[in-house]
Parts: sequence; C-alpha cells; structure tokens
Amino acid sequence: MKILITGSSGHLGEALVRTLQNTNHEIIGIDIIPSAFTDKVGSVADRQFIRQCMQGVDAVLHTATLHKPHVVTHTHQEFVDTNISGTLNLLEEAVLNGVSSFVYTSTTSTFGDALTPLPGLPAAWITEETIPVPKNIYGVTKTAAEDLCRLFYRNHRLPVAILKTSRFFPEEDDNKKIRQNYADTNIKANEFLYRRVDIEDIVNAHLLAIEKAPAIGCDRFIISATTPFGSKDLPDLSHDAPSVVGRLFPDLEAEYARRGWKMFPRLDRVYVNDHARATLGWTPRYDFRFILDRLKADVYPFSDLSLAVGSKGYHQTKFSEGPFPVKD
Repeated sequence: MKILITGSSGHLGEALVRTLQNTNHEIIGIDIIPSAFTDKVGSVADRQFIRQCMQGVDAVLHTATLHKPHVVTHTHQEFVDTNISGTLNLLEEAVLNGVSSFVYTSTTSTFGDALTPLPGLPAAWITEETIPVPKNIYGVTKTAAEDLCRLFYRNHRLPVAILKTSRFFPEEDDNKKIRQNYADTNIKANEFLYRRVDIEDIVNAHLLAIEKAPAIGCDRFIISATTPFGSKDLPDLSHDAPSVVGRLFPDLEAEYARRGWKMFPRLDRVYVNDHARATLGWTPRYDFRFILDRLKADVYPFSDLSLAVGSKGYHQTKFSEGPFPVKD
C-alpha cells in the first residue's frame, strides 16, 4: 500500500513515518519543513504540489495543521489556508486518484466551550455526540475540515475516519499557574486520567483507521487514554477529584508523596474513548494505571516512541512566558 503522510516533520507525522518506514508499505512524507522523515517539501495549501504527491496513493494520513499554539502568531487566513483549503485539496485529489482510505487527524479542542461546565455543575462527559463550541480560529477550522471530510463521503463515497486526539505533545503546559504548581511529568501523568493519550496509541489508532475506514464509511472517534471514571463520578470530579482518584487507585498517595507530586483538585471534563475501542478495535496501552505502575517501578512512564520523537516546539522563536504565547 502506498500511504501519503502529511505533516511528516511534526510530532505525529514523524511518529507515523517511524512506525511505517520499515514495513511493506511505501511511505510518502510531506511537510513544509525538511526533515529525515519528509520526502517532499511543500504545503498542503498548494493544489499542484498535492496533485503531484497523490499519484498512485492508496491511503492518506492527514496530520498537517496549524495548531492552537499558532493562534497568536498566525493570521486567521493562514489557518483557513492550511486547515481548510489544505484539507480540501487533499480530499479532492484523493477522490480523483481513487484513494481507498482517508484518515483525518482532528482534535478534542474543537469541543471548545463545551469542555468547561458552569461553576457548580458536574464535569463534562465528552463523547462524539458532544456538540462542538469552538472558541478560537483553530477550533473553527478543524471543525470545518471535519465537515469537509463528511461531505466528501456523502457526495463521493470517500471512506473517511476522523480521529479527534486529546493532548499528546511533550512540551510544557501553556497554563503558567499549572506550570508553577506542578512538575511537568506530574501534570502529564494526571492528564492520563481524563485528557491525554500517548503518541504510540495514537499511531495505532491511525493504522486501524486505515484498515477499517472502507467498511466504516465515515465516522468520528475520540482518541484519548481510557478513563477510569464513569458518569457517576462527574459531580465529585468537579469539586474534589483527589478523593475520586484515591478511591480508584489506593496506591497513588504513597507514590505521589514519594515524588512530591499532587493530584489536580478538580477535573472539568472526561474524554470517553468507548466508540473508538468498540468500532476500530483500538486497545490503548497507556492509561493512568499503566503510567502509575511504571512510575512505581522507576521506569520512564511514557512510550519509547514519544521519547524518540521528542519535543519539537511549535515556533522557531523562544518565548519568555511559557512554550508559546497565549491570549487572555
């Protein structure tokens, strides 16, 4: 199978190329930034470039995007050009070339304001049925690109799987208060309870999506670590998360004390991956139980793949306040 991977110099694109490059598949990696994992340098917004790259392609893994960290540093038009027009170019050329499987990497950020309940309400239970309420140009353009994917299935029967990934970046948290009060690995470990996923598990979800998309037709999937919580936990999570987590993981207190770590006092949402596990047959390995056990064994808690890909950052510029500038 000939697979086109967009964004091959980025976090997920590189991880996909690393995983697939020693298989029987022919891999074509494209990106605007040259790297050891990129075969052709160019933009998804360049229709002629995409036309050339799509020749003979059987499947597309579309990870290229402008991200949330670019909201302050890039114009709205640049977001539209990359995230919407770029996706449209790929979809149109995929149809013209008879591509059998198109996997679009989206984000749980599209849910926007739906992720933050009003004070006093339970934590939000986020499934594929949650209605997106985008709160920035990133969310708007990713939601629009999802709509384009569904349109191309409806009108052209292009098999499309939309994977809405939760956090997986290795960079520091963008919230200054959180950075000041928690160690970085402490933050990421906590997030595996409700809003983070390991890049190895994301790669596996993409590979399953290539395989399953023709039979599925078109569908959306939340790709996040399996949460230990149920909907009954939501009221307590919103005001006393440590008590809920402590009940589910009695060994957490001693391990966190040993490291000088702490649990977040409140969780505002829980991402639910039931649909991806049931429909794609996805079995994510890295959940909070797995992470906690590795911490107790003094083993690096995340995947070797995450370590190999490492931190890339989102800008060439270094900022004094956090990993990237954030609007108030």
